[in-house]
Amino acid sequence: MDESGVVHIDDHLDPSDLLEEDSIRFMNSIRDRMELLVERFNQHRGGKQSEASVKIFKISNTVNDFMLFRNALRLVFARKSVDVISIGFLDKGGVLIPANSRKTNSELLSPHEIRAEIGPFNKIRWNFSGERVDLDALTRYYLSAFIRNSAR
Repeated sequence: MDESGVVHIDDHLDPSDLLEEDSIRFMNSIRDRMELLVERFNQHRGGKQSEASVKIFKISNTVNDFMLFRNALRLVFARKSVDVISIGFLDKGGVLIPANSRKTNSELLSPHEIRAEIGPFNKIRWNFSGERVDLDALTRYYLSAFIRNSAR
């Protein structure tokens, strides 16, 4: 403002900037909780060097996408856009599998999507199937499903 002498008085009305910031914050919160839960799981399973350990990897060329890896199964958390976070399980062949059961008959499924909704006064809420997302429940659910599906 001081350098150009121009004030953008309506920047707060552009939801894309708000959504960008909040989606990054939300993904960081998911990753932080997942890291904590994975660390606890790995401690109980013999440490990080154990074959049964879960590993977390950041996905290159993205802001903060990440994935969990164990026994050739991946659980990928990715920002598809500023208002959509995609969560999906991929097996070693890159085939999507459901979160609540094992793959059946080479069935292709779409990943789960968590969508942002802007409410009054630019309050952003994250929803799954029209319901508000609880971060603790989300991380417990996906980590539990991942551990079940990745067990040998």
